Amino acid sequence: MKVGLIRCVQTEDMCPGTGCFSTFRNKNGSLEEIDEDVELVAWNTCGGCPGKKAASRAERMVKRGAEVIILASCISKGTPIGFPCPHYESLKAGIRRAVGDEIPIIEYTHI
Repeated sequence: MKVGLIRCVQTEDMCPGTGCFSTFRNKNGSLEEIDEDVELVAWNTCGGCPGKKAASRAERMVKRGAEVIILASCISKGTPIGFPCPHYESLKAGIRRAVGDEIPIIEYTHI
């Protein structure tokens, strides 16, 4: 499974992505039920509040080989700053419109 990951631009200064990388490497968190190999093929941010760049970035990820889009836990759960994205639902809906119904969207990486 080829994955494109979108993370929160607000957490970049605090989070080097180790929790997300661990999720991919160890297939835990949101990936623990996945039986196939997982390959991270794209990594980008939402572009900043209110996340308007997330949809076009996800669309480009799919055009470049991503079969699944994952929204990092910093967006959906607020990890590590304890503040989930207030634009999460509209960001996710925009990605859904951009990539279509056939591309799965996983809503977090790790807890």
